[in-house]
Amino acid sequence: MPNPKRRHSQQRSAKRRTHYIAEEVTLSKDTTTGETHVRHRAHVSEGKLFYKGKVVAEKAPLKA
Repeated sequence: MPNPKRRHSQQRSAKRRTHYIAEEVTLSKDTTTGETHVRHRAHVSEGKLFYKGKVVAEKAPLKA
Protein backbone atom coordinates (compact mmCIF):
# COMPACT_ATOMS: atom_id res chain seq x y z
CA MET A 1 0.00 0.00 0.00
CA PRO A 2 1.27 3.47 -0.75
CA ASN A 3 2.21 5.59 2.22
CA PRO A 4 2.65 9.36 2.33
CA LYS A 5 6.27 10.52 2.09
CA ARG A 6 5.65 13.40 4.44
CA ARG A 7 3.32 13.98 7.33
CA HIS A 8 -0.03 15.67 6.65
CA SER A 9 -0.50 18.98 8.43
CA GLN A 10 -3.07 19.44 11.21
CA GLN A 11 -4.91 21.92 9.02
CA ARG A 12 -5.33 19.32 6.30
CA SER A 13 -6.88 16.84 8.76
CA ALA A 14 -9.14 19.53 10.22
CA LYS A 15 -10.46 20.43 6.76
CA ARG A 16 -11.52 16.82 6.25
CA ARG A 17 -13.20 16.64 9.65
CA THR A 18 -15.30 19.80 9.21
CA HIS A 19 -17.97 17.82 7.39
CA TYR A 20 -18.72 15.53 10.33
CA ILE A 21 -21.74 17.01 12.09
CA ALA A 22 -23.37 15.75 15.28
CA GLU A 23 -26.99 14.87 14.54
CA GLU A 24 -29.95 15.18 16.87
CA VAL A 25 -31.31 11.93 18.24
CA THR A 26 -34.81 11.09 17.00
CA LEU A 27 -37.20 10.31 19.84
CA SER A 28 -40.47 8.37 19.67
CA LYS A 29 -43.31 7.71 22.06
CA ASP A 30 -44.11 4.07 22.79
CA THR A 31 -47.74 3.20 22.08
CA THR A 32 -48.08 0.73 24.94
CA THR A 33 -46.12 2.32 27.77
CA GLY A 34 -46.30 5.94 26.67
CA GLU A 35 -42.59 6.46 27.38
CA THR A 36 -40.32 8.55 25.22
CA HIS A 37 -37.35 6.57 23.90
CA VAL A 38 -34.64 6.62 21.25
CA ARG A 39 -35.95 5.39 17.92
CA HIS A 40 -35.16 1.81 16.76
CA ARG A 41 -33.80 0.87 20.19
CA ALA A 42 -35.23 -1.29 22.95
CA HIS A 43 -36.07 0.58 26.17
CA VAL A 44 -36.75 -0.35 29.78
CA SER A 45 -40.10 0.43 31.39
CA GLU A 46 -41.17 -0.87 34.81
CA GLY A 47 -38.35 -3.43 34.83
CA LYS A 48 -39.29 -4.93 31.44
CA LEU A 49 -37.54 -4.53 28.11
CA PHE A 50 -39.80 -3.23 25.32
CA TYR A 51 -39.26 -2.99 21.54
CA LYS A 52 -41.92 -1.76 19.10
CA GLY A 53 -44.54 -1.81 21.87
CA LYS A 54 -43.99 -5.48 22.72
CA VAL A 55 -42.27 -7.06 25.71
CA VAL A 56 -38.97 -8.53 24.58
CA ALA A 57 -37.70 -9.61 28.01
CA GLU A 58 -39.48 -9.80 31.33
CA LYS A 59 -36.31 -8.90 33.20
CA ALA A 60 -34.31 -5.90 31.98
CA PRO A 61 -30.54 -6.44 31.52
CA LEU A 62 -28.27 -4.84 34.11
CA LYS A 63 -26.08 -1.95 33.01
CA ALA A 64 -22.35 -2.46 33.55
